[in-house]
Amino acid sequence: MTEAPVATRGAAHFTLQGKGGVGKSLIAAILAQYFASKGETPTCIDTDPVNQSLLSYRALKAVHLAVRAKDSSRVDERRFDYLVKQILADNGPFVVDNGASTFIPLSNYLLENNAMELLREASREVFIHVVVTGGQALLETLEGFRALAQASTSPNIIVWLNEFFGPVQHEDRNFTEMRVFRENESKVRGIVLIPRRNPDTFMADMLEMTTRKLTFAEVLDDPKWELMARQRIRIIQRDLFEQLDHLDL
Repeated sequence: MTEAPVATRGAAHFTLQGKGGVGKSLIAAILAQYFASKGETPTCIDTDPVNQSLLSYRALKAVHLAVRAKDSSRVDERRFDYLVKQILADNGPFVVDNGASTFIPLSNYLLENNAMELLREASREVFIHVVVTGGQALLETLEGFRALAQASTSPNIIVWLNEFFGPVQHEDRNFTEMRVFRENESKVRGIVLIPRRNPDTFMADMLEMTTRKLTFAEVLDDPKWELMARQRIRIIQRDLFEQLDHLDL
C-alpha cells in the first residue's frame, strides 16, 4: 500500500458499498466514535432513504439527508450538493452513511461533478470506506471495492474486512493475496479488520450493542451490563481504535 499525506481537518468519510446488510452503518458509527475519542465533534449524516441505521444511534446525533426526488422513489443527485456545501463550511470531520440504494447515485455524483477534487482544493480530504465481508456476500462486496478503487484517483480507499459472516477468503487466498486487491493496491490507504471472535461471548455482546444502536461509551458507562461483557466491548473498541490510529485519518 502506498503512503498518503495526513488528512486535514474537515475530512469527509463516506461509507460506500453496493451490497446491503454488510456493516456500513456499523463502520460509520465506529468512525464517529473514534473521532469523538480524539476530541473532535464529528458531523454524522445518514443518506439512506430506506433504513436510517446511523440515525438510530441517538448518542451520535446524526441528521438525515433526504435524497429522494419529490413524489418519487428516485434519488435526486442534486440533493448531494448539500453535503459538499456543508463539508466546505464546517471544520469538523464528516461521517456520511449511505445505503445500498444510494451507492450508485452518490458514486456517480462524486465522479461526475469532480466533487473530490473540489474538496481537496479547499483543503478537505475525502475518504471512501468500503466493506468487504466473508460468506455469501464476498464476491459482491469485492466487486464493490473494485468499482470504487478503479474510479478513485488517489489512495483514499479504506477497506474494512468484516468477518462476521466468515473469513474474507476466496480460493484459499486472503484479501491482500487476491487479484482484485493487487490490481488496486495503489488506491488503498489502509485496511481495518473486524475479526470474527468467540460467538458465545464477544460476538454476542457486539451483536446486542449494535442491535440496540448503542455506542461503546454507553455500554462501558452502564452498570446494567455485566462486568465481563463491558470488558469484552472495551477490548473490541481498543482493537478498532488502534487500527484507525495507524491510518492517520
